[in-house]
This record gives sequence, structure tokens and C-alpha cells, in this order.
Amino acid sequence: MDYSNPDSQKKYHIGNPISRDMSNRAFNIEKQSFDIIESEIGNHDYSENEWTIVRRVIHATADFDFARSNKILFHKRSIDSAFKAFERGCYIVTDVEMVLHGLNKQSLSKLGLEGVCLINEPRLKDMAKTSDKTRSELAMQASSEKIDQGIVIIGNAPTALYEVISMMKAKKINPFLVIGIPVGFVSAVESKEELSKIDSPYITNIGRKGGSSAASSIINSLMLLYISKKYQ
Repeated sequence: MDYSNPDSQKKYHIGNPISRDMSNRAFNIEKQSFDIIESEIGNHDYSENEWTIVRRVIHATADFDFARSNKILFHKRSIDSAFKAFERGCYIVTDVEMVLHGLNKQSLSKLGLEGVCLINEPRLKDMAKTSDKTRSELAMQASSEKIDQGIVIIGNAPTALYEVISMMKAKKINPFLVIGIPVGFVSAVESKEELSKIDSPYITNIGRKGGSSAASSIINSLMLLYISKKYQ
């Protein structure tokens, strides 16, 4: 493939091997994976930008349900709001370290963004033992100043998502975007349904599926999409 030809990569918004700091071989493997996803999914009702994100989640998880029975849902302002947050150099707050570690460091650096996760703060561990709150809830409370006018990503803990929703309803925080796709059997489905009822930018999904890989791939795709539009 001729990577110097912009049209050859326009379809997937994935830049080129140099801009991505990837070898030609690794870059081509990713492109081939996207071709497979495109062929297996076929027609869908996502917009071009939405599909760019959903496709990367499928790529990260090898799970086509994220475009089917457990499909990803987008608030109408979600992508534009994320781009505005990037322009302001926002914080990106995560519920667990695995989501934080999954953030693309090159994209964070290029956009001047900072990832934050307080789940393992010693003081929160002690507070959780004597309160009726989970560490995830307490971490969201402790991160409220950074969540406000920032982006928060919940990939694992439904209690963290419920806490974010509660703070939003109380007008304690006004994040640019909530990515809420906790995985699990207890309250995961219900917390996502609650998020989808709020008229504030969100990205979530239907059902029990979610997790760290899916959550980090959403924000990584948003950053890459923004970079591809702004710098290339």
C-alpha cells in the first residue's frame, strides 16, 4: 500500500505509520483487521465518526456485539464535546488503573492531556473501610474538580458511574463527556440505562459487556480521530 497517498488512509482515520509511530507491518496488520471488521459487520446505522470509534472497540475486544446486541450508544453531542475538551487540555479521569494504563501515551502527549486515577489512593482505602461507599465512589468524589470540565471514563465499576451521575444531577460537576461502559452482572446494565437518560454528552452501551479494553479504546479512538482531523 502507498502510505504517502492520503486517500489510502482516509477511510479509517488512522493516519500513517510515521504519525502513529508504528512499523509498516504493524500498521498494515491494523488496516487488515479493520477490513475484516468492515466485511463482517456490513451495513450499520452509525455515523462515520461514531463508526470509527465502534470499529476500534471491536478491534480491541474482537467482540462484534458492540455493534449488535450490546451496541454502543452515542449522545448527539458526545464527539463534538470530546473535541472541545481536548482543545482545552482537559483531564481524563478513569475508574481503574487498567483503563488509565490503556490510554495512548503518544496521543495524550500530543494533545497535552493528563490521565488521572485515584482508586489506589491509601486514604481512600481507609475511608472505604469505615464508610458505606466503595473505593470507586470515593475516587470519583475525590476527582470531582478534575472531572468537572473534563472527561471521565468508567470501564469497570457501576458504583463509580452511579456516583458520577449523582454528582451531575446535583450540579457538582459538568463534564464534557462521560464514557460509561462498566462490565458485570450487578448494576452494570442499570447504571448505563441511567446514564443514557441524562441530556449531557455520553458514550455508553447496552447490556453487561464493557471493560477496560473497550473503555480505553473509545478514548484512544476519539483522540486519534481528533488528531487526524486537526493535524493531518
